[in-house]
Amino acid sequence: MADGKPVDLVLEGGGVKGIGLLGAVLVLHDQGYRFQRIAGTSAGAIVAALVAAYQKAGRDLHELEDVMHGCEYRKFQEDSLLHRVLGKAGDGIEFLLHRGAHTGDYLYEWLGPLFEAVGVTKFGDLRLDDPNTSLQDYQRYSLVVHTSDLSRRALVRLPWDYAEYGRKADDELLVDAVRASMSIPFFFRPVEFETGERKKVTWVDGGLLSNFPITVFDRTDGVRSRWPTWGVKLSGRPRGNHDSPIRSPLGIATGSLQTLMADWNRYRLDDEGVNQRTIFVDTGGISATDFGLSPETQATLYSSGQEAARRFLAQLPSAVVE
Repeated sequence: MADGKPVDLVLEGGGVKGIGLLGAVLVLHDQGYRFQRIAGTSAGAIVAALVAAYQKAGRDLHELEDVMHGCEYRKFQEDSLLHRVLGKAGDGIEFLLHRGAHTGDYLYEWLGPLFEAVGVTKFGDLRLDDPNTSLQDYQRYSLVVHTSDLSRRALVRLPWDYAEYGRKADDELLVDAVRASMSIPFFFRPVEFETGERKKVTWVDGGLLSNFPITVFDRTDGVRSRWPTWGVKLSGRPRGNHDSPIRSPLGIATGSLQTLMADWNRYRLDDEGVNQRTIFVDTGGISATDFGLSPETQATLYSSGQEAARRFLAQLPSAVVE
């Protein structure tokens, strides 16, 4: 393995707040950690894929600061012709026609060329070379992207699960997997993925089923892991409860979706050891779909990620840090 202290990393989804994830990742990188495997959902998938690709290509991960700051977030929600003509009513018609108010095509325009520039475009480029691994062949990749399959009602871990769809994992494009993972229901159009039988399934945001898949790299054979798995959350530590009833049908529908994509499993996390291996980034209540982020807000999110990682490292036992 290359120089550096190995750690597996899991990044939570969070829409436009993803730059906070990068702030935390780069602090770990500067402290000498190398990410053997990295997993993510939605915004976490974007950052995870970039880190995995740049690390594989031997690029300085600090280049990703300019990459994330250079993202034109507003283009993710560029108005359709229907919106320009009819306003919000146009968004509703767009949803009925295409099952999402926005195309999500800007991701290809922005992210695709970045992968091409470093020569890492397919999952086959991220195959792990680790002769001592106990992983199954289908798991030997440095990146795992999570998406949700509405057709099969299942969580999909890419590239691990491509074989379930009759597809060869090594040949699949990173940008396609990330596009599926970020498909926030109703906001972005879902991805229609063609199986090997020339049928299609519908994929949406992985956060619908696992926004923070912290256990994805945990061993299940009872053998101690060779290195730790750490997570980065964009929602901060759980604080209090919002104890008020939801009375309207629309409120029930909205609350159900928000619950699926939020901290639905936040109780007893200290007892289960999850909080002890998680970096909590305070994002100040910023919405995941606030694509009008100002440069100042982006800088604040990035700094929050940095500070959160520093706090996390400071409380680790010295044997782990060193």
